[in-house]
Amino acid sequence: MKHTEETKIRPHSFRRGYDQLKRGEYLEVRREIMDALNITTEMSFYNRLNGKVIPKVTEAEIIEGIFAKRGILEVWGR
Repeated sequence: MKHTEETKIRPHSFRRGYDQLKRGEYLEVRREIMDALNITTEMSFYNRLNGKVIPKVTEAEIIEGIFAKRGILEVWGR
């Protein structure tokens, strides 16, 4: 019997944008987002990345701007 896992779509997750990054950009973008939002722990970052924390409008704009600098416009979801 094959086990399939449902993928939950979380509208406040920026996983869609993060998955579009080049391999070498992951750490740079994570650090940039953490610095811009004053996030001090990786757990807090991953909670935001996965949509467990709903971003304020200003935070969402900052996140979108960081991805836009890299040509990534579809950021939210997954």
